[in-house]
Amino acid sequence: MYLWIKALHIVFIASWFAGLFYLPRIYVNLAQESNPAAVERLLGMARRLFRFTTILAVPALVLGIWLWLGYGIRGGWLHAKLALVILVIGYHHACGSLLKKFAAGQNKRSHKWFRYFNEVPVLLLLAIVILVVVKPF
Repeated sequence: MYLWIKALHIVFIASWFAGLFYLPRIYVNLAQESNPAAVERLLGMARRLFRFTTILAVPALVLGIWLWLGYGIRGGWLHAKLALVILVIGYHHACGSLLKKFAAGQNKRSHKWFRYFNEVPVLLLLAIVILVVVKPF
């Protein structure tokens, strides 16, 4: 059963991160766009993607907790990984807040800022994978 839960956890994590990789790319385009019809189209895309990404995050987190508590996974690497997972959840929440600002016409950030913001989940995923696979401590 452990390997099935682990496999599903990995699939949901990969799917969740796919959304976190693409959503800020939509924000880059929103920050550059001035055509109202294009803005509405991009907002619709962002809303649907955020909703779907949120749905994917739930089983990813539940399965991760199940692995941790159900199978007694321990180690210093796990504490570091859990701290990074909290940052991923915060990033996901920040994406939702930014979407609300775009929808209200209150975005004050440039497309360049969103290009940097888009790199955050890549760095978080890299660090998490290294911690899980290498278990450096």
